[in-house]
Amino acid sequence: IEDARKVFDTSLGMAGISGIQNPQFCHLSLLYAKLEAELLINLEGAVESRATYILTKLAERGHYVPYNGQVSSVNVLKARKTYEHLVQDCLTENLTSNQEHASGSSHLIGLVGCYTLFQYLTLGIDSAMSVYCQVAQKLKDKDPGQRLNGQHFTTPLEALSLMHVSLIRFHMKISVYPLTPLREVLLEVLKRYPSNQSFWRSYIQIHSKSHNASKARRFFDAITRTTQSLEPWLFAVQLEQMRKKLIERVQRKPTGDVYATIPEIGLTNRIKALFEHAIQTENGAHCPLLWRLYICFMVSLGDKAKSKGIFYRALQNCPWTKVLYMDAIEYFPDELQEILDLMAEKELRVRVPIEELELLLED
Repeated sequence: IEDARKVFDTSLGMAGISGIQNPQFCHLSLLYAKLEAELLINLEGAVESRATYILTKLAERGHYVPYNGQVSSVNVLKARKTYEHLVQDCLTENLTSNQEHASGSSHLIGLVGCYTLFQYLTLGIDSAMSVYCQVAQKLKDKDPGQRLNGQHFTTPLEALSLMHVSLIRFHMKISVYPLTPLREVLLEVLKRYPSNQSFWRSYIQIHSKSHNASKARRFFDAITRTTQSLEPWLFAVQLEQMRKKLIERVQRKPTGDVYATIPEIGLTNRIKALFEHAIQTENGAHCPLLWRLYICFMVSLGDKAKSKGIFYRALQNCPWTKVLYMDAIEYFPDELQEILDLMAEKELRVRVPIEELELLLED
Protein backbone atom coordinates (compact mmCIF):
# COMPACT_ATOMS: atom_id res chain seq x y z
CA ILE A 1 0.00 0.00 0.00
CA GLU A 2 2.77 2.43 0.90
CA ASP A 3 4.50 1.90 -2.45
CA ALA A 4 1.25 2.58 -4.28
CA ARG A 5 0.75 5.75 -2.23
CA LYS A 6 4.22 6.97 -3.21
CA VAL A 7 3.36 6.53 -6.89
CA PHE A 8 0.14 8.49 -6.49
CA ASP A 9 1.84 11.23 -4.42
CA THR A 10 4.58 11.63 -7.02
CA SER A 11 2.07 11.82 -9.86
CA LEU A 12 -0.07 14.42 -8.08
CA GLY A 13 3.00 16.42 -7.20
CA MET A 14 3.75 16.81 -10.91
CA ALA A 15 0.44 18.62 -11.51
CA GLY A 16 1.65 21.91 -10.06
CA ILE A 17 -0.96 24.52 -9.20
CA SER A 18 -3.30 23.66 -12.09
CA GLY A 19 -4.21 20.17 -10.90
CA ILE A 20 -7.94 20.67 -10.44
CA GLN A 21 -8.21 22.46 -13.79
CA ASN A 22 -6.72 19.44 -15.54
CA PRO A 23 -9.27 16.64 -16.16
CA GLN A 24 -6.60 13.92 -16.00
CA PHE A 25 -5.24 15.01 -12.64
CA CYS A 26 -8.77 15.52 -11.37
CA HIS A 27 -9.62 11.90 -12.20
CA LEU A 28 -6.30 10.74 -10.77
CA SER A 29 -7.06 12.46 -7.47
CA LEU A 30 -10.54 10.93 -7.49
CA LEU A 31 -9.11 7.45 -8.04
CA TYR A 32 -6.56 7.93 -5.24
CA ALA A 33 -9.24 9.20 -2.86
CA LYS A 34 -11.59 6.33 -3.74
CA LEU A 35 -8.91 3.74 -3.03
CA GLU A 36 -8.14 5.37 0.31
CA ALA A 37 -11.85 5.57 1.17
CA GLU A 38 -12.24 1.84 0.54
CA LEU A 39 -9.71 1.20 3.30
CA LEU A 40 -12.02 2.83 5.84
CA ILE A 41 -13.85 0.44 8.13
CA ASN A 42 -16.54 3.03 8.89
CA LEU A 43 -17.10 6.78 8.56
CA GLU A 44 -15.80 7.59 12.03
CA GLY A 45 -12.75 9.78 11.56
CA ALA A 46 -13.34 10.08 7.80
CA VAL A 47 -12.86 13.86 8.00
CA GLU A 48 -9.25 13.30 9.09
CA SER A 49 -8.60 10.51 6.59
CA ARG A 50 -6.15 10.47 3.71
CA ALA A 51 -9.05 10.53 1.24
CA THR A 52 -10.35 13.83 2.65
CA TYR A 53 -6.83 15.25 2.65
CA ILE A 54 -6.32 14.37 -1.03
CA LEU A 55 -9.57 16.03 -2.09
CA THR A 56 -8.91 19.06 0.11
CA LYS A 57 -5.42 19.60 -1.34
CA LEU A 58 -6.81 19.27 -4.85
CA ALA A 59 -9.24 22.14 -4.21
CA GLU A 60 -6.50 24.38 -2.75
CA ARG A 61 -4.88 24.76 -6.20
CA GLY A 62 -1.43 24.65 -4.68
CA HIS A 63 1.45 22.23 -4.96
CA TYR A 64 0.44 18.83 -3.65
CA VAL A 65 2.16 17.78 -0.44
CA PRO A 66 1.91 14.14 0.72
CA TYR A 67 -0.35 13.40 3.68
CA ASN A 68 1.14 14.43 7.03
CA GLY A 69 -1.72 13.41 9.31
CA GLN A 70 -3.51 16.75 9.54
CA VAL A 71 -6.62 18.08 7.78
CA SER A 72 -7.55 21.59 8.85
CA SER A 73 -11.27 22.22 9.37
CA VAL A 74 -10.81 25.67 7.81
CA ASN A 75 -9.30 24.10 4.69
CA VAL A 76 -12.23 21.68 4.54
CA LEU A 77 -14.70 24.59 4.51
CA LYS A 78 -12.68 26.42 1.85
CA ALA A 79 -12.48 23.27 -0.27
CA ARG A 80 -16.25 22.81 -0.08
CA LYS A 81 -16.83 26.34 -1.39
CA THR A 82 -14.23 25.85 -4.13
CA TYR A 83 -15.84 22.61 -5.30
CA GLU A 84 -19.27 24.18 -5.25
CA HIS A 85 -18.22 27.09 -7.48
CA LEU A 86 -16.13 24.97 -9.85
CA VAL A 87 -18.89 22.42 -10.36
CA GLN A 88 -21.42 25.17 -11.01
CA ASP A 89 -19.15 26.89 -13.55
CA CYS A 90 -18.28 23.65 -15.33
CA LEU A 91 -21.91 22.57 -15.38
CA THR A 92 -23.01 25.90 -16.84
CA GLU A 93 -20.34 25.66 -19.53
CA ASN A 94 -21.40 22.11 -20.37
CA LEU A 95 -25.08 23.00 -20.60
CA THR A 96 -24.59 26.12 -22.73
CA SER A 97 -22.29 24.39 -25.19
CA ASN A 98 -24.03 23.27 -28.39
CA GLN A 99 -21.43 20.58 -29.11
CA GLU A 100 -20.18 17.62 -27.12
CA HIS A 101 -16.64 18.25 -25.90
CA ALA A 102 -14.96 15.16 -24.50
CA SER A 103 -12.56 17.17 -22.34
CA GLY A 104 -15.32 19.35 -20.89
CA SER A 105 -17.53 16.37 -20.11
CA SER A 106 -14.60 14.49 -18.59
CA HIS A 107 -13.74 17.47 -16.41
CA LEU A 108 -17.35 17.78 -15.22
CA ILE A 109 -17.48 14.08 -14.33
CA GLY A 110 -14.21 14.32 -12.42
CA LEU A 111 -15.22 17.45 -10.54
CA VAL A 112 -18.63 16.11 -9.53
CA GLY A 113 -17.04 12.82 -8.50
CA CYS A 114 -14.50 14.61 -6.28
CA TYR A 115 -17.14 16.92 -4.82
CA THR A 116 -19.60 14.16 -3.97
CA LEU A 117 -16.92 11.96 -2.41
CA PHE A 118 -15.71 14.99 -0.44
CA GLN A 119 -19.24 15.66 0.79
CA TYR A 120 -19.68 12.00 1.67
CA LEU A 121 -16.51 11.90 3.76
CA THR A 122 -17.13 15.20 5.54
CA LEU A 123 -20.93 15.44 5.85
CA GLY A 124 -22.37 12.01 5.05
CA ILE A 125 -24.30 10.08 2.42
CA ASP A 126 -27.28 12.45 2.30
CA SER A 127 -25.14 15.42 1.28
CA ALA A 128 -23.39 13.38 -1.42
CA MET A 129 -26.70 12.14 -2.84
CA SER A 130 -28.01 15.70 -2.83
CA VAL A 131 -25.13 16.79 -5.09
CA TYR A 132 -25.75 13.91 -7.49
CA CYS A 133 -29.47 14.68 -7.67
CA GLN A 134 -28.93 18.40 -8.30
CA VAL A 135 -26.39 17.83 -11.09
CA ALA A 136 -28.41 15.01 -12.65
CA GLN A 137 -31.55 17.11 -12.74
CA LYS A 138 -29.76 19.79 -14.76
CA LEU A 139 -28.18 17.27 -17.15
CA LYS A 140 -31.36 15.34 -17.92
CA ASP A 141 -32.68 17.88 -20.42
CA LYS A 142 -29.50 17.66 -22.49
CA ASP A 143 -28.99 13.90 -22.21
CA PRO A 144 -30.82 11.94 -24.98
CA GLY A 145 -31.19 8.84 -22.81
CA GLN A 146 -31.00 5.61 -24.83
CA ARG A 147 -28.03 5.40 -27.18
CA LEU A 148 -28.60 5.14 -30.88
CA ASN A 149 -27.45 2.01 -32.70
CA GLY A 150 -23.68 1.86 -32.96
CA GLN A 151 -23.05 4.42 -30.21
CA HIS A 152 -20.99 3.15 -27.32
CA PHE A 153 -19.84 6.36 -25.62
CA THR A 154 -20.85 7.14 -22.06
CA THR A 155 -22.69 10.42 -21.48
CA PRO A 156 -21.88 12.60 -18.45
CA LEU A 157 -25.22 11.75 -16.83
CA GLU A 158 -24.64 8.03 -17.33
CA ALA A 159 -21.13 8.24 -15.86
CA LEU A 160 -22.38 10.21 -12.85
CA SER A 161 -25.19 7.70 -12.36
CA LEU A 162 -22.59 4.93 -12.24
CA MET A 163 -20.74 6.88 -9.54
CA HIS A 164 -24.00 7.41 -7.67
CA VAL A 165 -24.81 3.69 -7.61
CA SER A 166 -21.24 2.79 -6.63
CA LEU A 167 -21.27 5.22 -3.71
CA ILE A 168 -24.57 3.88 -2.35
CA ARG A 169 -23.34 0.29 -2.63
CA PHE A 170 -20.09 1.21 -0.86
CA HIS A 171 -22.00 2.95 1.92
CA MET A 172 -24.20 -0.11 2.39
CA LYS A 173 -21.07 -2.21 2.94
CA ILE A 174 -19.70 -0.12 5.78
CA SER A 175 -22.94 1.19 7.31
CA VAL A 176 -26.53 0.22 7.93
CA TYR A 177 -28.54 1.77 5.11
CA PRO A 178 -31.93 0.93 3.55
CA LEU A 179 -32.12 -0.74 0.15
CA THR A 180 -34.87 1.54 -1.16
CA PRO A 181 -32.63 4.47 -2.32
CA LEU A 182 -30.44 2.12 -4.36
CA ARG A 183 -33.46 0.40 -5.87
CA GLU A 184 -35.06 3.72 -6.82
CA VAL A 185 -31.89 4.99 -8.46
CA LEU A 186 -31.49 1.78 -10.46
CA LEU A 187 -35.10 1.81 -11.63
CA GLU A 188 -34.69 5.35 -12.92
CA VAL A 189 -31.34 4.91 -14.68
CA LEU A 190 -32.27 1.56 -16.24
CA LYS A 191 -35.29 3.14 -17.90
CA ARG A 192 -32.92 5.71 -19.36
CA TYR A 193 -29.99 3.38 -20.13
CA PRO A 194 -31.41 -0.12 -20.68
CA SER A 195 -28.20 -1.35 -22.34
CA ASN A 196 -25.89 -0.52 -19.42
CA GLN A 197 -24.62 -3.83 -18.03
CA SER A 198 -23.24 -2.35 -14.80
CA PHE A 199 -26.67 -1.11 -13.78
CA TRP A 200 -28.25 -4.48 -14.59
CA ARG A 201 -25.64 -6.35 -12.53
CA SER A 202 -26.45 -4.19 -9.53
CA TYR A 203 -30.16 -4.65 -10.12
CA ILE A 204 -30.13 -8.45 -10.27
CA GLN A 205 -27.77 -8.59 -7.30
CA ILE A 206 -30.31 -6.89 -5.02
CA HIS A 207 -33.20 -8.96 -6.44
CA SER A 208 -31.57 -12.38 -6.70
CA LYS A 209 -32.31 -13.27 -3.06
CA SER A 210 -35.69 -11.60 -2.91
CA HIS A 211 -38.71 -13.82 -2.30
CA ASN A 212 -40.96 -11.40 -4.21
CA ALA A 213 -40.20 -11.89 -7.90
CA SER A 214 -43.27 -10.09 -9.26
CA LYS A 215 -41.83 -6.55 -9.07
CA ALA A 216 -38.66 -7.48 -10.94
CA ARG A 217 -40.63 -9.40 -13.56
CA ARG A 218 -42.99 -6.51 -14.18
CA PHE A 219 -40.04 -4.16 -14.53
CA PHE A 220 -38.26 -6.44 -17.02
CA ASP A 221 -41.46 -6.83 -19.02
CA ALA A 222 -41.91 -3.05 -19.17
CA ILE A 223 -38.31 -2.44 -20.25
CA THR A 224 -38.29 -5.11 -22.98
CA ARG A 225 -41.42 -3.59 -24.51
CA THR A 226 -39.85 -0.15 -24.85
CA THR A 227 -36.29 -0.90 -26.01
CA GLN A 228 -34.48 -2.86 -28.70
CA SER A 229 -31.52 -3.56 -26.42
CA LEU A 230 -30.76 -7.20 -25.77
CA GLU A 231 -29.33 -6.69 -22.28
CA PRO A 232 -32.71 -6.68 -20.48
CA TRP A 233 -33.51 -10.11 -21.93
CA LEU A 234 -30.13 -11.54 -20.97
CA PHE A 235 -30.28 -10.27 -17.41
CA ALA A 236 -33.92 -11.32 -17.03
CA VAL A 237 -32.85 -14.86 -17.91
CA GLN A 238 -29.91 -14.66 -15.52
CA LEU A 239 -32.09 -13.48 -12.66
CA GLU A 240 -34.58 -16.32 -13.17
CA GLN A 241 -31.76 -18.86 -13.38
CA MET A 242 -30.26 -17.56 -10.14
CA ARG A 243 -33.64 -17.85 -8.46
CA LYS A 244 -34.07 -21.39 -9.85
CA LYS A 245 -30.67 -22.47 -8.49
CA LEU A 246 -31.53 -21.00 -5.10
CA ILE A 247 -34.79 -22.98 -4.92
CA GLU A 248 -33.09 -26.17 -6.08
CA ARG A 249 -30.42 -25.72 -3.42
CA VAL A 250 -33.11 -25.50 -0.74
CA GLN A 251 -34.96 -28.51 -2.13
CA ARG A 252 -31.84 -30.66 -2.09
CA LYS A 253 -31.31 -30.15 1.62
CA PRO A 254 -32.08 -33.34 3.62
CA THR A 255 -34.91 -31.80 5.63
CA GLY A 256 -37.32 -34.69 5.20
CA ASP A 257 -40.11 -32.33 4.15
CA VAL A 258 -42.47 -33.21 1.34
CA TYR A 259 -41.69 -30.11 -0.73
CA ALA A 260 -38.07 -31.17 -1.02
CA THR A 261 -39.08 -33.98 -3.40
CA ILE A 262 -41.43 -31.97 -5.62
CA PRO A 263 -39.74 -30.61 -8.79
CA GLU A 264 -40.05 -26.88 -9.43
CA ILE A 265 -41.21 -26.34 -13.03
CA GLY A 266 -42.66 -22.83 -12.92
CA LEU A 267 -39.28 -21.12 -13.25
CA THR A 268 -38.18 -23.60 -15.91
CA ASN A 269 -41.14 -22.72 -18.10
CA ARG A 270 -40.62 -19.00 -17.53
CA ILE A 271 -36.95 -19.22 -18.53
CA LYS A 272 -37.93 -21.09 -21.70
CA ALA A 273 -40.49 -18.39 -22.48
CA LEU A 274 -37.91 -15.64 -21.96
CA PHE A 275 -35.49 -17.32 -24.35
CA GLU A 276 -38.20 -17.80 -26.97
CA HIS A 277 -39.36 -14.19 -26.76
CA ALA A 278 -35.77 -12.94 -26.87
CA ILE A 279 -34.79 -14.87 -30.02
CA GLN A 280 -37.88 -13.56 -31.76
CA THR A 281 -36.50 -10.02 -31.60
CA GLU A 282 -34.29 -8.73 -34.39
CA ASN A 283 -31.21 -8.36 -32.22
CA GLY A 284 -31.81 -11.58 -30.31
CA ALA A 285 -32.18 -13.75 -33.41
CA HIS A 286 -28.62 -12.89 -34.49
CA CYS A 287 -26.99 -13.00 -31.05
CA PRO A 288 -24.74 -16.11 -30.70
CA LEU A 289 -24.51 -15.63 -26.92
CA LEU A 290 -28.28 -15.85 -26.52
CA TRP A 291 -28.48 -19.05 -28.57
CA ARG A 292 -25.57 -20.60 -26.66
CA LEU A 293 -27.25 -19.84 -23.34
CA TYR A 294 -30.51 -21.32 -24.58
CA ILE A 295 -28.82 -24.53 -25.76
CA CYS A 296 -26.85 -24.82 -22.51
CA PHE A 297 -30.01 -24.40 -20.45
CA MET A 298 -31.91 -27.06 -22.37
CA VAL A 299 -28.97 -29.46 -22.09
CA SER A 300 -28.93 -28.88 -18.33
CA LEU A 301 -32.55 -30.03 -18.26
CA GLY A 302 -31.56 -33.27 -19.99
CA ASP A 303 -33.75 -32.60 -23.03
CA LYS A 304 -31.39 -33.69 -25.79
CA ALA A 305 -33.95 -33.69 -28.60
CA LYS A 306 -35.08 -30.09 -28.01
CA SER A 307 -31.48 -29.01 -27.46
CA LYS A 308 -30.53 -30.28 -30.92
CA GLY A 309 -33.55 -28.54 -32.40
CA ILE A 310 -32.45 -25.23 -30.88
CA PHE A 311 -28.93 -25.84 -32.18
CA TYR A 312 -30.18 -26.13 -35.77
CA ARG A 313 -32.35 -23.05 -35.32
CA ALA A 314 -29.28 -21.19 -34.09
CA LEU A 315 -27.33 -22.20 -37.21
CA GLN A 316 -30.08 -20.83 -39.41
CA ASN A 317 -29.81 -17.41 -37.74
CA CYS A 318 -26.06 -17.35 -37.01
CA PRO A 319 -24.43 -19.55 -39.70
CA TRP A 320 -21.07 -17.81 -39.31
CA THR A 321 -20.63 -18.69 -35.61
CA LYS A 322 -18.06 -21.47 -35.26
CA VAL A 323 -18.45 -21.67 -31.49
CA LEU A 324 -21.94 -23.09 -31.96
CA TYR A 325 -20.42 -26.15 -33.61
CA MET A 326 -17.93 -26.47 -30.76
CA ASP A 327 -20.78 -26.39 -28.25
CA ALA A 328 -22.66 -29.04 -30.23
CA ILE A 329 -19.63 -31.34 -30.25
CA GLU A 330 -19.39 -30.95 -26.46
CA TYR A 331 -23.11 -31.45 -25.80
CA PHE A 332 -23.76 -34.14 -28.45
CA PRO A 333 -20.58 -36.24 -28.77
CA ASP A 334 -22.51 -39.06 -30.44
CA GLU A 335 -23.35 -36.73 -33.32
CA LEU A 336 -19.73 -35.79 -34.02
CA GLN A 337 -19.63 -37.01 -37.62
CA GLU A 338 -22.94 -35.38 -38.44
CA ILE A 339 -21.70 -32.06 -37.08
CA LEU A 340 -18.44 -32.35 -39.04
CA ASP A 341 -20.38 -33.04 -42.23
CA LEU A 342 -22.51 -30.00 -41.52
CA MET A 343 -19.39 -27.86 -41.09
CA ALA A 344 -18.05 -29.13 -44.41
CA GLU A 345 -21.36 -28.29 -46.03
CA LYS A 346 -21.12 -24.74 -44.67
CA GLU A 347 -17.51 -24.56 -45.99
CA LEU A 348 -16.08 -24.16 -42.50
CA ARG A 349 -12.46 -25.33 -42.38
CA VAL A 350 -11.51 -28.01 -39.88
CA ARG A 351 -7.86 -27.65 -38.87
CA VAL A 352 -7.27 -31.36 -38.26
CA PRO A 353 -9.45 -34.03 -39.93
CA ILE A 354 -10.98 -36.44 -37.47
CA GLU A 355 -9.10 -39.39 -39.01
CA GLU A 356 -5.71 -37.75 -38.43
CA LEU A 357 -6.74 -36.78 -34.89
CA GLU A 358 -7.55 -40.41 -34.08
CA LEU A 359 -4.15 -41.52 -35.39
CA LEU A 360 -2.39 -38.87 -33.31
CA LEU A 361 -4.27 -39.95 -30.20
CA GLU A 362 -3.31 -43.58 -30.84
CA ASP A 363 0.36 -42.63 -31.12
